[in-house]
Amino acid sequence: METVTEDRESLEAFKDSFTSTGSRSDLNFKFLKNLSIQEAGDFFQDLLHKVGQSINDGDLHRILEHVYTSQVKAYDRDGKWEYDRAPFAPLNKPLSRARLALITSSGHFVEGMDPEPFGVKGMTQAEAVRRIGDFLKTKPDLSVIPIDTPLENLRVRHGGYDISGAQMDPNVAFPLWRLRELEQEGIFGELHREAYSFVGAAAQLQILNHAGPQWVERLRERSIDAALMIPL
Repeated sequence: METVTEDRESLEAFKDSFTSTGSRSDLNFKFLKNLSIQEAGDFFQDLLHKVGQSINDGDLHRILEHVYTSQVKAYDRDGKWEYDRAPFAPLNKPLSRARLALITSSGHFVEGMDPEPFGVKGMTQAEAVRRIGDFLKTKPDLSVIPIDTPLENLRVRHGGYDISGAQMDPNVAFPLWRLRELEQEGIFGELHREAYSFVGAAAQLQILNHAGPQWVERLRERSIDAALMIPL
C-alpha cells in the first residue's frame, strides 16, 4: 500500500509568515507574529465563530472589531527596538509657517517614471514579491512625485507588503491628498511641490550611510523645514 506524505505547516510557522520577508506578504496580519501560539489559536477560533455569525445576519462589524482589537493587543507590548521619540532635529519655526515635504517607503511612482528595479521594465507586483531578497540587498531608488499628479497616474509596487489597500486608496500609505487638505486648512505653511517615495525593503546600511544623507541634502537644498516620513 502506497504511503502518502503530506506537508504540514505548524500554527507557529503560519502566524509568523505574514511579514515582509515571509511567505505570505500580507501586512494586514503582520500582528499575528506578536501573538503566542495560544493567543493565535484563540484569535482564529474567535474569527471563524464571528464569520459564521456574520454569514447569518450580514453584519461584518464584529469581524472588523475582532481584527482591530487583536492588532491593538499584539502591538501594545514591549518591542524589540526602542527609539528616542524626539524628532531627529528640532523645528526652528512654528509648524504653521513651515515648509513640509512628504517621503514614504511605500514604493509609489508616477506612471511613465518607473524606476525599473534591476533594469526590469514593467516589473509586476508578483515578481517584486518573488525578488524581495534582491531588494533587501540593494540601494533604494528615490522616486520624485509632483504633488499635482492625478490620482489615476500614481502607481505602486513593493515586494514587502500587500499593496491592494494602497491601490484602492493611496492615502493609506502615501497621504498626499490628506496633506494637501491640511495645507489648505493652514495646519502647516506650505507643502513642497515634490513628494518622494522608495521601496523600504532595501539594504538598510545603504540607506543609513549613503542614500539617506543624500536625500537629506536634497531637502536642504530645497529649503525644506520638515519632512513627514511614512514607513511601510
